[in-house]
Amino acid sequence: MGSALGELLPLALGVAISPIPIIGAILMLLGKHARTTSIAFAVGWLLGIVIATTIFVFLGGSLGDSASSGNAWIKLGLGILLLVVGLRQWRGRQGEPATPKWMRAIDEMRPPTALGLGFALSAINPKNLIMCVAAGVSIGTASLSAGSDVALVAIFSVLAATTVVIPVLAYQIAADRLRDPLDRLKVWLQANNATVMAVLILVIGVVLIGKGISGLG
Repeated sequence: MGSALGELLPLALGVAISPIPIIGAILMLLGKHARTTSIAFAVGWLLGIVIATTIFVFLGGSLGDSASSGNAWIKLGLGILLLVVGLRQWRGRQGEPATPKWMRAIDEMRPPTALGLGFALSAINPKNLIMCVAAGVSIGTASLSAGSDVALVAIFSVLAATTVVIPVLAYQIAADRLRDPLDRLKVWLQANNATVMAVLILVIGVVLIGKGISGLG
């Protein structure tokens, strides 16, 4: 279990420091319906990570006798895919970043929409989904007990969700004290989103390629 957990940590970090959902959570915390929409967004974000990862735990487990080589090939493929995405993001990092339509609508957003948005950003957004796929396959092909699989999914999901969930929970306790720091963080993330994401994706892509080659060897 320790070996599987070690493989999950960089992937959880990759999901956790993805700037877009953090910006989304901050915008909700600065909006009109801060308390309700931010909680719904955090729940959707965590739920998406859990569901996406769990699906690929089962798919990884279904590889059977070919689990080891299958896991290695999957990691290699995902690593190459992340390198391609990361290089494209790095090349496009210059210039004024466009603000997504959903960000402009956050101020009027209600909890059900925020829940769906959080889920989509974690379970459907390709960059985060790739890391959930890699985590799920790593757990599923580790040939551990069901209890260990559940524990690893829970650990991965909690770690991956921390950067969204912790600010939301902190806001419920100390809203007034957090407004200025959150606003400054939002400005910095918006300005550096592309660079942060490109470096993150490239590093994790290289890690996955290395693990894939090691597994095939």
